[in-house]
This record gives sequence, C-alpha cells and structure tokens, in this order.
Amino acid sequence: MEKLNDDGQWIITMAFIICIIIFLLALIVNESILVGQTTAEGVLEFSKSDIQDLRNEILRIEEIYYQDGVYDASLDKTIDGIEDLSMQRKNSIVLIKPSINNNLLITQFHFNNGVTRYNETMYSI
Repeated sequence: MEKLNDDGQWIITMAFIICIIIFLLALIVNESILVGQTTAEGVLEFSKSDIQDLRNEILRIEEIYYQDGVYDASLDKTIDGIEDLSMQRKNSIVLIKPSINNNLLITQFHFNNGVTRYNETMYSI
C-alpha cells in the first residue's frame, strides 16, 4: 500500500484557524466602534451647555431686576420670554419661579428637554 501524503491538511487547518482569528478580531473592532458611537451620542444628548447658559442668564437678569429686596415687575415678562425662546429654539421646557422670602430671592429653575431633566434652587441676597 502506498503511504498517504497529509501535508496539505496542515495548510488547510492553519488557514482555517487564521480565518477564525481574523473574524474574531473584526468582531472586537466592530464592538469598539459601536461603544464609541453610543458614548458620543450620550455626550451630545446631555445638554450641559444649555443648562449653564440658561443658569447664567437667569443670574444676570436677577442682578438687573432685583434690588433692595424688591424686584421689578418686568422681570416676569423677561422670564416668560426666556421660557418661550427655549421651547421654540431648543425644544426644551424651562420653568423659572422667582420668589422673595426675608429679603432673599429664591429662584427655582427646572429644565427638561425630553432626555435630560434638571432642577435647581438658587438663592440670591
């Protein structure tokens, strides 16, 4: 009987193992791309800069309209304008409620854009 030559089987087996390794590496790279994309989307959806801008604007307006324990009535119109602009331009609900208690201006600030909800109470002397 003749001896069978099985050298070709090793070549095919090694090629098969290399293909499996390349496939597994492709899966790992694909997963890392998806994780990076969802992380970036999460950062974009959180509206930190919108909240900071609104908070700074509220503080600036309070400095202008609130003096000596009394605030000007036009503050309410300005607050209504901010609430309307945030709804029209940023599609976010903003509620601002100023109140005076013992010469202390207490402002409750609520922000909601459907993804992020933020509440804060600010105290001004």
